[in-house]
Amino acid sequence: MRASTADLDLTHPAIADLRRTARRRIPHFAFEYLDSATGTEAAARRNRAALDNVLFQPAILAGDLSYATATTFMGRDYPLPFGIAPIGMAGMIWPDAERLLARAAATHQIPYCQSTVAAAAPEDTGPIAKEMGWFQHYPVHDLGIMRDMLERIKAAGFSNLVITVDVPGESRRERQRRAHVAMPPRLTPSMIVSMMTHPRWALAMARSGPPRMPFPESYVDASAHDAFVHAGRVIRGWPDWDYFAALRAAWAGPLIIKGVSDPAMVPRLLEAGADALWVSNHTGRQFDGGPAAITQLPLIRATAGPDTPIIFDSGIDGGLDILRALSLGADFTFLGRAFMYAVAAFAARGIDHLIHILRADLEANMAQLGAATLSDVKERLLP
Repeated sequence: MRASTADLDLTHPAIADLRRTARRRIPHFAFEYLDSATGTEAAARRNRAALDNVLFQPAILAGDLSYATATTFMGRDYPLPFGIAPIGMAGMIWPDAERLLARAAATHQIPYCQSTVAAAAPEDTGPIAKEMGWFQHYPVHDLGIMRDMLERIKAAGFSNLVITVDVPGESRRERQRRAHVAMPPRLTPSMIVSMMTHPRWALAMARSGPPRMPFPESYVDASAHDAFVHAGRVIRGWPDWDYFAALRAAWAGPLIIKGVSDPAMVPRLLEAGADALWVSNHTGRQFDGGPAAITQLPLIRATAGPDTPIIFDSGIDGGLDILRALSLGADFTFLGRAFMYAVAAFAARGIDHLIHILRADLEANMAQLGAATLSDVKERLLP
C-alpha cells in the first residue's frame, strides 16, 4: 500500500466513507448532481438489492493462497478488473477532475473513459491517459460533426469508442432540480451560499474557471451568447440503427455499446458490428421502472455467447460487487460515482486510495472464497 493512503485506510476504509467526505467538501448542488438518480430512485435501490442477493459459498481449508487480480480484456492486460466510467461534467463536481482521473488511469494502468460532455476536451486528456484512454460518444445531430469528432478522438490517443444508447431523451432527476442544477449552470442565492461555505471547492474552481463542455462547444459559434445551450443541442442526436451503422463505418477501432439491458437486442447489435456490450441501466439516472442491471447480465451473457466481451456497471460499491458481476458473466467492470466521491473527497490522493480499497476488497473476498484467480470465484457462486 502506498504511504499516501495509509492513514486514509483507517478513516476511509470504504466507498461510503469517501461519499460522506465528498458530501461535506463540495457544494450541495454539485453533490446532488453526482449522487442522484431519477424518479423515486427505486431503480438505484433495486440495483443495490439485486447485487446483495448474489451470494457465494465461502470456502474453508484452502491453504495459503496468492491472489491474482489481473485480467485480459479485449486483447489488453490489466492489473485489475475495473476502470473509470464516463461522468458528464466531472469538472463541476471537482475542478480539473478529468485530468486527475486520466493521470491516475495511466499510473495504475486501468481504463479511463471520458464523456463527450466532460469539462475537458479529448486533446486535454488523451495524452495524459495514454493507452488507457477510452471515449464515450453521445449521438450528434450532424454526421459531419460526428466524423470530425471521431478524428479528433483518435488523434488524441483514445483507443476504444463507447456509444451510449440508453439516453433517448432527458430524464427528470428530481433531486437535481430541487438543488437548482441546470445546464448551463445558473447561480441562485442558495447556490452562492453553498459555494461560499465550501471554500476549498470554490478556490479550486476559481483557479480552473467555470466548467464548460469544450468538446461539443467547439462545434458552435464561440461568440454566441448561449454557446453552452447550443453545445447541448449538438449532442441531441437520437440514436437509431442508421446512426449506429454510420458510426461503425466511421470508426475503425473497437466499438462498445453502453446501456444494454434487453437480451433480445443482443443478436442484432453483434450483427451490426458491436465489438463489446456494456450492461448498464445508467445507475438509475435515466429510468426508474426498469430491472436491476445485474439481473439482466446473465441473460445477456447467455444470448451473446461465451466469446463476446461484456462490461458491467450500475451500483458497484466495492470489490465484492465486482466479483458478483464477473461471476454472472461480465469480463470487466466500471465504476463512475465511486471515483468522483474519491476525487471530491481528496483529489488525486483520493483516486489512489479508492483503487487501494477496491484491490484490498477483491483480495479479502477472494480469500474467503478460496479463489486464487478471478475465474475461480464463479465456482463458489450459489444458485
